[in-house]
Amino acid sequence: MARLEPASLSSSQPDLHILAILGVMHRVLVFVVISLATISVCGWTIHPLRGLIPHFPFWGTMKANTAFMVLLCAVSITLSEPRRTKIAVKFSEVLANIAGILAAVLVFEAVSGITLPFVNTWLAADAYSAHPGRVSIEGCGTLLLMAFILRNLRVRKRSLSQLVDGVTLALIFLMLTLTSRCVFGLIRLFGESPQHPLSLQTYLCFSILTWLLVNRRAEYGTFSVMIGSQIGGKTARFAAPCALLLPLVFEFAKTLLVQSRRLSEASASAAVTSSLSVFAFVLVVALGHKTNALENAIRELSLRDELTKLYNRRGFYVLAEQALRLAQRAGEPFFVLFIDVDDLKKTNDALGHELGSELLRETAALIEHTFRETDVIGRIGGDEFVVAGRVDVGNAGNPVARLEEAVRRENAIPGRRFPIGFSLGFALSQAGRPETLEQLLQRSDEIMYEAKRAKKRLGAEAVAVPA
Repeated sequence: MARLEPASLSSSQPDLHILAILGVMHRVLVFVVISLATISVCGWTIHPLRGLIPHFPFWGTMKANTAFMVLLCAVSITLSEPRRTKIAVKFSEVLANIAGILAAVLVFEAVSGITLPFVNTWLAADAYSAHPGRVSIEGCGTLLLMAFILRNLRVRKRSLSQLVDGVTLALIFLMLTLTSRCVFGLIRLFGESPQHPLSLQTYLCFSILTWLLVNRRAEYGTFSVMIGSQIGGKTARFAAPCALLLPLVFEFAKTLLVQSRRLSEASASAAVTSSLSVFAFVLVVALGHKTNALENAIRELSLRDELTKLYNRRGFYVLAEQALRLAQRAGEPFFVLFIDVDDLKKTNDALGHELGSELLRETAALIEHTFRETDVIGRIGGDEFVVAGRVDVGNAGNPVARLEEAVRRENAIPGRRFPIGFSLGFALSQAGRPETLEQLLQRSDEIMYEAKRAKKRLGAEAVAVPA
């Protein structure tokens, strides 16, 4: 019969907390996009509502075709969310197809220079424009990329998934370029005519839709590292915004310096380049510290017992082996104290497992407070604790005495619901007879079991004596 291998966790397990936060943000942002697009569509198509279309110089006007395709994309994103029915997902793909076909036709118009009848004005024509209803080429291209990603949002097949991720990167590049245009006022980007610039609400909708698509695509493709719960995911979420936005910030600072005439263009370029290099260096150092901190946290989780926060069996063996080697190198005696909690099963049966767990936590706290920080303390079984460390030559029995005194004081506290009791086994390494940690543990374990059997014999004898 073939041996079954244990299942392993995927290296791209999503962080459920991050997904919950993103879910709330997605719903809010989709509502914003749908609201802006709906207002624009209604304002263009319903004559009494024409006043709803803003014509402020800073805000601009979203074209009717753009608003309609944005609305299709936003609804498609909503219908493609996880746990949607198959019908909803299919309808989402249909809406994405419609938006993609419209965008492809508009891109063809812009590239070929051919104006197709009724394509630009089938919803509404902005009469004040030299090209009524025509959407700018960067707007058409952005919507075409979005529609393609939406149509293939959930694909996992390697080749197609890589293609969709490549298109997603192209969309990010285009949006960063459009952001540069908005920030620096570039007029003839991609050769479009200045008669139909990208309006601010269009840019806002495009930015939100891009952010939503990148996050949704992260659930299926290469960008899954961005929502992962591992070190790579946490590091990527910290570094990605810096990598994408900081060059724009520094270039904007350079533009302000040049325009204010405080520095020449050469001096401003040198200052900004140096600042960016220093910041990149600081970012690398910060990422290094963050990675180390996360690695230490993961190591602690793998070496600690969840209930008592002491070292688990693996953690105890790793650290106790190291402590034993150091003691043998220094020629100092080394002790192992095996501790078995008395009557844990009776406590669980009589008072419940929750109070049994509380007994273990109190026991762990008592042991931890009794011994030194240099001693290694672990929980290696359900009711078994172990302590290991160096000991003074003249006080070989001191660890046992310290613990017995601590237990006596704890049980003397009035109002305790259950007493703390141990069976102890103490083993001490002998000079000239080097022993391994396993041998010391075995010896202390045997002594502990002999002490436990002695307690049971005394208890049985006490019961047998007539009152």
